[in-house]
Amino acid sequence: MDHSDRIKPPANCPAIRVVMMPRDTNAANTIFGGVLLSYIDQAGFVEARRQAHHRYVTVAMHEVVFHEPVFVGDVVSFNCQTLRIGTTSVTVRVTVVADRFGTEGEPVKVTEAEVVFVAIDDQGQPIRIAAD
Repeated sequence: MDHSDRIKPPANCPAIRVVMMPRDTNAANTIFGGVLLSYIDQAGFVEARRQAHHRYVTVAMHEVVFHEPVFVGDVVSFNCQTLRIGTTSVTVRVTVVADRFGTEGEPVKVTEAEVVFVAIDDQGQPIRIAAD
């Protein structure tokens, strides 16, 4: 059953914002993709929890696309939009943009992904998503 009619409108601010630091760089001196995936997961969780207050686990990441590299010093924003609320799951699109020096204040879209979360109970079993 699809409960997408219960989707709250997108938030007016990013789910999270992070300054990229040297500790997260790879041999090419850009930020590791895995670091970005971790933040995507966290931002998606923040959005899922905003939609319906439950504990969630990540069950899938679909269509992860790295458009541009991310550099040390970039201020990276993770913007979220809920695409679907099902019986036990929430699907969130996370769009990642970087504010970097030399771009005249124009954010650069660097990554995007769809993340699927399942609501769970205290025993880690899927539960129905209740309307908030």
